[in-house]
Amino acid sequence: MKLIPLLAILFLFPLTSSSVSTDLLQLEKRIIEVYKNSVPAVVNVASIKVARNFFYGDAVEVPQGSGTGFVWDDKGHIITNFHVVQGGDNFIITFHKNKAEYKAKVVGTDPKNDIAVLRLESMPKNFKVIPIGESKELQVGQLALAIGNPFGFDHSISRGIISALGRKMDGVGGVKINDMIQTDAAINQGNSGGPLIDSMGRVIGMNTMIVSRSGSSAGLGFAVPINTVKRIVPQLIAHGKVIRPGLGVGVLEDHIRERYVGEKGVVVTYVDPNGTAGKAGLKGMTKDRYGRTYLGDIITKINGKEVNTRDDIFQILEKFKIGDTVKLEFLREKKKVKVTAILREI
Repeated sequence: MKLIPLLAILFLFPLTSSSVSTDLLQLEKRIIEVYKNSVPAVVNVASIKVARNFFYGDAVEVPQGSGTGFVWDDKGHIITNFHVVQGGDNFIITFHKNKAEYKAKVVGTDPKNDIAVLRLESMPKNFKVIPIGESKELQVGQLALAIGNPFGFDHSISRGIISALGRKMDGVGGVKINDMIQTDAAINQGNSGGPLIDSMGRVIGMNTMIVSRSGSSAGLGFAVPINTVKRIVPQLIAHGKVIRPGLGVGVLEDHIRERYVGEKGVVVTYVDPNGTAGKAGLKGMTKDRYGRTYLGDIITKINGKEVNTRDDIFQILEKFKIGDTVKLEFLREKKKVKVTAILREI
């Protein structure tokens, strides 16, 4: 039997683009469609630091690094991570298949949730806003797509699933970020601030961090849920910051507190007299005329929930609004005291 040369087969049955396209799996077609619809609204964010030339005294622009962002609205607002813009003075935004560079300025930041908003000074002609979804009804196992600029490779896509929900992770703002989405979609340096997208092309989270011994993707990526972003961003656009309630107190660091009172409660060091705790009568640390220091009140509960760290206070109050009433429980000279306090802005 004679073998038909491969070249002859290719001439007889050419692999046209249409035949290749029809051979794609439905899942592949879906991912391709999501990518094509989403990528115009995903941007590269380059951070520039303005420094002084030591010898000549003139200003020098020094690249700080880069990350990813996505278009929030038709007014030119770009969403990214706070740690992407941290330390930068100027920001350059670039779009997919567009060689032009667009300047942007910081509108507002929320370090505690690692969120930042930039605004473009000018916009490209074909300006597209990415659809925003919901993170409340996500399910473990559903498809998750990450678009970003890992290691400078612009507008790359990676595919995975939602591995877990409701994770608490330490953020750059000194407190834990709640309800984070865990995904095994590859996330690397440069992906920060980019969108995590569902199979319908809607943003369900903002890719923020990885857990990895090597510094590269190990299948443990974490995204701030889009519902948190939706709650924070309007305040950043309107006020440049998040207007949130607080107690208006300083507290002892955990390792120092444990030496004096153990692991339970938060020791108040100082109190803002016009703040929530001050108006409720709480007291901070004091000194007598001989220089001896006395512990302040020890907050043990807020609205019935135990308080043992500064982070506990933040996480509990994050769910309240300014003007809400809460019940504070604290120890003063080993006696339990309960008061009602009206939450004020910090």
